[in-house]
Amino acid sequence: MVEARNNEIIRGVGSIADVEAIEATGVPSDLPNSTYDMLRRGAELDPTAPALSFFLSVKGHKRPEVWSYAEFLAQVTQAANLFHSLGVGKDDVVAYVLPNLPETHFTIWGGQAAGIVAAINPLLEPSAIAELLNATGARVLVTLAPFPGVDLWQKIHQVLPLTLGIEHLVLVNMADRVKAPGKLVARIVQWAESCRLHAPGGLHRSLPPSIQLHDFNKATSAQPSRHLVSGRSIEPEDFSSYFCTGGTTGTPKIAMRRHRNEVFNAWSAARFQADNFGQGKTVLCGLPLFHVNGVLVTGLVPFSKGAHVLLATPQGYRAEGIIERFWEIVDQHRINFFSGVPTLFASLLQVPIEDHDVSSLEYALCGAAPMPREVLRSFQERTGLKILEGYGLTEGTCASTTNPPLGETKTGSIGLRLPFQNMRVVELDDDGGFNRICGVGEVGVIALNGPNVFAGYKVQEHNKGIWLDLGDGEKWLNTGDLGWQDSDGFFYLTGRKKELIIRGGHNIDPLIIEEPLHRHPAVQTAAAVGRPDAYAGEVPVAYVQLKSGAAVTERELLAFAEQNIAERAARPKGIRIVNEMPLTGVGKIFKPALKRIEIEHAILDELNEAGVGVSEVLVSEDSNKGLVLKISLLDASKVDIAGEILGKFPFSIKLKW
Repeated sequence: MVEARNNEIIRGVGSIADVEAIEATGVPSDLPNSTYDMLRRGAELDPTAPALSFFLSVKGHKRPEVWSYAEFLAQVTQAANLFHSLGVGKDDVVAYVLPNLPETHFTIWGGQAAGIVAAINPLLEPSAIAELLNATGARVLVTLAPFPGVDLWQKIHQVLPLTLGIEHLVLVNMADRVKAPGKLVARIVQWAESCRLHAPGGLHRSLPPSIQLHDFNKATSAQPSRHLVSGRSIEPEDFSSYFCTGGTTGTPKIAMRRHRNEVFNAWSAARFQADNFGQGKTVLCGLPLFHVNGVLVTGLVPFSKGAHVLLATPQGYRAEGIIERFWEIVDQHRINFFSGVPTLFASLLQVPIEDHDVSSLEYALCGAAPMPREVLRSFQERTGLKILEGYGLTEGTCASTTNPPLGETKTGSIGLRLPFQNMRVVELDDDGGFNRICGVGEVGVIALNGPNVFAGYKVQEHNKGIWLDLGDGEKWLNTGDLGWQDSDGFFYLTGRKKELIIRGGHNIDPLIIEEPLHRHPAVQTAAAVGRPDAYAGEVPVAYVQLKSGAAVTERELLAFAEQNIAERAARPKGIRIVNEMPLTGVGKIFKPALKRIEIEHAILDELNEAGVGVSEVLVSEDSNKGLVLKISLLDASKVDIAGEILGKFPFSIKLKW
């Protein structure tokens, strides 16, 4: 499809031929050198247009705060100048532990203009936050000041004595975001909360003496807003951001990305979508800003095109009332686009649109995990909204594929590769080395190559095995994801290699179990994991969260699974109904938590059947040994029996009594 704009031909993507046509013209030679330059160019399109809006709570969504592009760029510049005044240079790290606030955006882009930004999930435990701060080498930390009903400060206060390099603590005051006439009251209760925790004036004294304290908005407002005081010329190869990726235990993996990675990925994604992110469009951001999707897809991409970003509460999609009033918000703010994860769409299915006008919605993007087909079908049928499934990872900056906005979308596919992002499906040998490129329809490991691919992990030992040599002289990233490609260039994700359930040597894709369960009228979400088995290695089990008000038994669900899962080996040996699925900070189902529950139960069942009493089973992860089980026996005389039973399982075992 071809559109004309200002005498320029803009081709939107409808097929792989359109992607190749874009590539035939080459990467533009005038791409911005940095994310700061990219924001500046977006602001120059119309400095008076709205860039960022924010509402603190759902009940106040009709009266958001609004920053024009001129005001937004000024705030980013002031943040950069503040960090420069604190001694941040191009190789120094500014970390942020923040919910979704305007100041979070100012910190991200201002931090990248001054040095390197490190994103840290505020939902993590204090020990994990401290470990990440030390691993990134952060000198400056931006986080929340004490505020009633928000416990982040109490968590950070525990973290600070554990950090090694933090020199400056910059606090964002939530009272600054409360609108009149409640602002004065908010400032008073904020001060009272600080006094309650640390006595009047005790906030400074409560910090380690090596850390200086600053108020974010007071300190930034004192800085110049029209130019970078540092005079820095940011180069494309300069590092821009560190994002944590991988598991939640063991030494954290810190993915290092350069300005050219982020600029290119934002340009590539915007070019794929043509005018869908352009001026006059409104994008809803509900995913967290410590995650690459929130930062890039509903951040840098729309900002680079002069679009309007609506930041929906500090908690995003987790906020009270946001799901229940979602269609009202779409109607009120004329939302054109939003991005989510499968659990969001499953939840929205339970919310009637009623008389809300949602005709402004053009499409939604779903990523982070495969979308259950039944959820996709039901959602599109009920809302008429086109969902574009996509795929990306932190190591690829963010987005690598998406279904085309203008052409055919294929259910179950993660879409076409974005322009200039090379993707291959490859077969690897037992040692992880490259064997060959897979044919059409053949499942293998997905490999990535292109300007979007990150520089590597900060800790060198984490880089072992992540790069592949396909014999073409290029460096390819081993994503660890399994998938295949059809004859039209569409990719399909079949799961992560580490999520496969291996039953007696038979590889079982969890989707084979999850898809049929999602078709049951009582099921909202389902997740399949492997349960350790002394003989088969693993057997499949499924966890299910029911729709509100639905009633069904585990026995009935097992019978349904037996009838609807064709592959005999994939039929679950058990189904567990849970009130809530464990979720990551982004809203993905956190399968490692379910897997650990199954490990604990499997071990307990085996030991109890043999008459070995156990008081406790703890599952942890060691960066070298993998999963480690610590088991407390009730009777020391049963050690030999326990050892014989536990020797059948592939875990490191520590017994005590």
